[in-house]
Amino acid sequence: MSPSLVSHEPQRADFSVPVRINLYSDTQTRPSRAMKEAMLSAEVGDEQGGSDPTVWALCDKAAALLGKQAAMFLPSGTMCNQVAIATHCRPGDEILAHEDAHIQSSEAGGPGAITGVMIRGLQGPRGIFSAEAVEEAIRPVSRYSPPQTLVEVEQTANKGGGACWSVAGLRAVADVAHAHGMQVHMDGARLLNAAVALKTAASDITVGCDTVWLDFTKGLGAPLGAVLAGSKDFIGQAWRWKQRLGGSMRQGGMNAAACLYALDHNVDRLAEDHANAAALARGMAQIPGITVETPETNLVFFDTTGTGLTAAAFAAKLRPHGVTVSVSGAYRGRACTHLDVSAAQITEAVAIMRQVVAG
Repeated sequence: MSPSLVSHEPQRADFSVPVRINLYSDTQTRPSRAMKEAMLSAEVGDEQGGSDPTVWALCDKAAALLGKQAAMFLPSGTMCNQVAIATHCRPGDEILAHEDAHIQSSEAGGPGAITGVMIRGLQGPRGIFSAEAVEEAIRPVSRYSPPQTLVEVEQTANKGGGACWSVAGLRAVADVAHAHGMQVHMDGARLLNAAVALKTAASDITVGCDTVWLDFTKGLGAPLGAVLAGSKDFIGQAWRWKQRLGGSMRQGGMNAAACLYALDHNVDRLAEDHANAAALARGMAQIPGITVETPETNLVFFDTTGTGLTAAAFAAKLRPHGVTVSVSGAYRGRACTHLDVSAAQITEAVAIMRQVVAG
């Protein structure tokens, strides 16, 4: 079968055994009853036409939180990245990003397919590169080289184990980028996890970034939605790409209300997820054959090599017990804590993991 004809439809989930402890991802969170009630009572209008007051309230609140002039509401974080890249760059441009960045590994080749840009992968521990790495990657201006227009950072670094960029490290990277006439874009999917872990205001973290987006569907618990923020001029230009990619909505206020609820109620409690992740890591590290990376936030990466099981086999053995984890490599897996996983469930999950490894 031609690769173009291969189906990429997701497999239907197995509903025969209910998922009781969902450590697959913080995208698995479900809106609470209070969040649903906020959605039901939201004042709505036409988001695409600029007449939805709840969407405007979210955009204003998010822009202030992120320290930017303006913001726009989009269905997903991936669309935020693609809109930002398309607005910043032109076909043939080059982006500098970590070699494990989400835009490189998990967005279906969007930067190349949509904008026609290249990504130069930078190395660095736990998904974080240095200002020196950026400086070394800068090409001399030449008609033989692609224009380098954008540096992209990811906060927290997903494949880096949920690691947090330091404020100083981010500012150093931004200073180098700006000195060479480049813009800086932050994939802020879990930015507020970093803010809570670092005990730092989100606006202090993003001060050197020209654009940034925040996801509401992960630890913040909303069913959909993300906000892209930047200068007023940038957001004005980005609206054309929002329209082109189908990101303009009608009565979007129902979803924006969920995001507003999340900002009002679900930010401080991210510390609970971090504590649960630390407890999970401690418990898993005591299981013979499992090696665990120490988490900084809510992502726990682990290696199953010593158990004799692949990560996929380990995940498959957990599933009949109602526990799910994700697989990111032959022997590398990930467990993610969030608002729908309690401390008691962490204890239970560790006991089940020990049982399936023992056989």
